Amino acid sequence: MGNEIPLPKPLVKKPRLIKYGGIDQGLREGKGFSIAELRAAGLTVKEAKDLRIRVDKYRKTAYPWNIKALIDFLNKIKWYEKKGVKPPSIPDTEESGKAE
Repeated sequence: MGNEIPLPKPLVKKPRLIKYGGIDQGLREGKGFSIAELRAAGLTVKEAKDLRIRVDKYRKTAYPWNIKALIDFLNKIKWYEKKGVKPPSIPDTEESGKAE
């Protein structure tokens, strides 16, 4: 049990509240990765659930830091080698990543 690789945790932005002046409050742990983030990492929803990765079907955003966390996790468990596919490139974390 000590050799298990921890599952990636999705990070989402906290809501901007008027009472705090609309200032960005930072990040919090989300309920799951969006379908767009899974697709960017080369996963389907079924494959993600088989790997015990949480999926939030209601989220529409694809944050680059979540895609990077998924790709790093899949590289650690050698998922791309087993599937015989090339891993996707890791996006820059400076981009907003919002789907507007």
